[in-house]
Amino acid sequence: MSILNIMWAGGSAYASVQKVHQQILSHVVDRASVDTWLLQGSAEAGEAALEWKLSSAQLKGRHLWKLLLPRLRARFQKALPDGVKIVLLDGVGVARVMLPMLKRLPQVRAVVLFHGATRLRQADRALFEQFPAAQLTLAAVSQTLADSLECYLQQPVAVLRSAFDPVAFCAAALSREQARMRLELPLDATPVLGAVGRLVDGKGFGCLLEAFASVSPDWPDAHLVIVGEGQARAVLEARIEQLGLQGKVSLPGHLSDAATLYRAFDWVAVPSTQEGLGLILQEAVMAGVPVLTSELAVFREQLADAGWYAPSGDVQAWGHLMAQAFAASAREVLEAQSRALAPEQAWKDFSETSQRLFSCR
Repeated sequence: MSILNIMWAGGSAYASVQKVHQQILSHVVDRASVDTWLLQGSAEAGEAALEWKLSSAQLKGRHLWKLLLPRLRARFQKALPDGVKIVLLDGVGVARVMLPMLKRLPQVRAVVLFHGATRLRQADRALFEQFPAAQLTLAAVSQTLADSLECYLQQPVAVLRSAFDPVAFCAAALSREQARMRLELPLDATPVLGAVGRLVDGKGFGCLLEAFASVSPDWPDAHLVIVGEGQARAVLEARIEQLGLQGKVSLPGHLSDAATLYRAFDWVAVPSTQEGLGLILQEAVMAGVPVLTSELAVFREQLADAGWYAPSGDVQAWGHLMAQAFAASAREVLEAQSRALAPEQAWKDFSETSQRLFSCR
């Protein structure tokens, strides 16, 4: 059996989505050959993938490109690996491009994996309805997201809540001292609040920065580290200077080894305005660091009453939450969050669901 993994794009901006697909496919790689296509962007060093180098206009059929979509789909069909049986599609954008082609190949089963909230159209619903259940599976990375999609699509959506092997993840993590040296943090700095993600508005880092500035006078040794890259960097850098936080806030950029660095932090903040799941939450807790998160249903799905929440975008509430966290016992909070997240059981459930979705049937 051959599996084809089709991603919308490569590159650091899509690293979390790629990580989810890699985790899923790790459960079937022993029983199948896996090929990867990147419709846009380039593969990371050492990653084997066919790079199509297409533009968004081409893929979305904008303007004159709409007339050329049939020809593009014919190219895709011709390039399909021999014996491909299952195609894993990265979200609705890839599904819109690929499903019309796959409709002509009833021997190929498609799995569309939704990673986050997206603007679905009536045309998407109609497209999905053209496929029998045996040929098309819709899946989402959280129960919260699956419920939302089912409500709109009026079709079953499987829950494939992403998870990591906690033993392997923890074994790869650097020690507190090593991680702080990697991030050029003072070894005795406390508390250190970390955040990881693309520097874009939806991640809520502007709010996080303002909230940190409000509590910083009471915590002269506190540091904030935001790991990631994106279009909001210049705005964040300017605001750091305006608030006089140079030396207390750092933006080290995209780090390929970010998942090994959580132990540099005393707390991790996830202030997103929306998330499909929020892998950062899982990674931090597994590494032994408690989290502060936005008041989002998908975070409550994972942490329930053990979570420490503040409304998205509410600077005052986030400042209050930080002050509470800095004065609290991080160990006690972590123990409660670890019990709620239950990484071992989450990994077991994820493994079994992945194997079931990608089995021959």
